[in-house]
Amino acid sequence: MAETEKVKEKTGFFEKLKNGLSKTRKGMMSGLNAVFHGFSEIDDDFYEEIEEMLVMGDVGVKTSGEIIEELKKAIKENKIKEPMGARELLCNMLKEKMAVPGDAYDFENQKSVIMIVGVNGVGKTTTVGKLAGRMKENGKKVLVAAADTFRAAANEQLTEWSKRAGVDIISSGEGTDPASVVFDAVNAAKARKTDVLLCDTAGRLHNKKNLMEELRKMNKVVDREYPDAHRETWVVLDATTGQNAINQAREFDSVADLNGIVLTKMDGTAKGGIAIAVMNELNIPVKYIGVGEGIDDLERFNPEEFVDALFINEEE
Repeated sequence: MAETEKVKEKTGFFEKLKNGLSKTRKGMMSGLNAVFHGFSEIDDDFYEEIEEMLVMGDVGVKTSGEIIEELKKAIKENKIKEPMGARELLCNMLKEKMAVPGDAYDFENQKSVIMIVGVNGVGKTTTVGKLAGRMKENGKKVLVAAADTFRAAANEQLTEWSKRAGVDIISSGEGTDPASVVFDAVNAAKARKTDVLLCDTAGRLHNKKNLMEELRKMNKVVDREYPDAHRETWVVLDATTGQNAINQAREFDSVADLNGIVLTKMDGTAKGGIAIAVMNELNIPVKYIGVGEGIDDLERFNPEEFVDALFINEEE
């Protein structure tokens, strides 16, 4: 892809992200700006108003409280006297809280197997297709495994996304043991010298015991058949579900040892504060963010861009 096309694509994604965060800007951010502009001094009421706005934006009570305490400390250390001076401090603080670790994308430089988990309805299967397309665009040889064999439409849906992404898929019939699909996929990945194997798995949180057993069996297959592969497990979360998304991530982490999050549906109905809360409370990095239905509407999570899209003035 030519450099100018990459710049246009990046600009286009930022515009989509900015539009996707419009609800948060009109809610939380307009409220914060009213506080910054409306107060003549920094006092307890000032901090209470900021905390209230953060909670309303789905940042959550726990994370909002921590942010306020850190903001108080930073304001004191920087000798900030004017409320507007606190705006930049808060902006930088949020970027730091959402910083993605330097090794977050190391899987791209190794033969990797990535398990994708998430409850039905969050866009998990769609996300697997988008991830495959994104990784292929970046020059990786990608294979997907349709290991969500309990949902009737999952196989068909992932097959269609695989065609759009231009990658191969390993699948079987509905009701097949997911571990057997992973077995076939792992051996195909080795034979075809695949860079990344993406495994779409069933997400039935209402029966954690079954889910844990399925994941255990699938991971055991990979351990046995592909011991040298770099391994990761990512959860897909629907950003429109707010604090419920954090609860889902916490539940999956208890059975799957998560090391990555993909946030979907950041399309105008979501409250963007959930990205801040989920990273802060679970200490699991958001690796990708989705802002639409298209195969290109998924990008690496960039905290700088995210916070800039949050704080940008509508007229800008």
